Amino acid sequence: MSETTQTRAKRKDLVGEVTSRSGDKTIKVTYFYKTPHPVYGKEIKRKTVLHVHDEKNECKVGDKVEIMETRPLSKLKRWRVIRIVEAAKIVGAVNA
Repeated sequence: MSETTQTRAKRKDLVGEVTSRSGDKTIKVTYFYKTPHPVYGKEIKRKTVLHVHDEKNECKVGDKVEIMETRPLSKLKRWRVIRIVEAAKIVGAVNA
């Protein structure tokens, strides 16, 4: 490697909840955050819906996932799944 090689900047990573399985290898992840009101200072709940690439189709609705920013993969997809932090809780129906 030469002395002029540049190091790549650290990519953003977030933790969010899977809210939809849009299509093949694509999920929608909702990222919740809080920001102060510009005048009053009270924290306001906000959310952002991100289109995420799921290569193995292993994420389910309700999973908590860690995602990383990446190059554009399609018109809307700019993120990819790193790992599933917490799997969705499955509520089993009991026959009476």
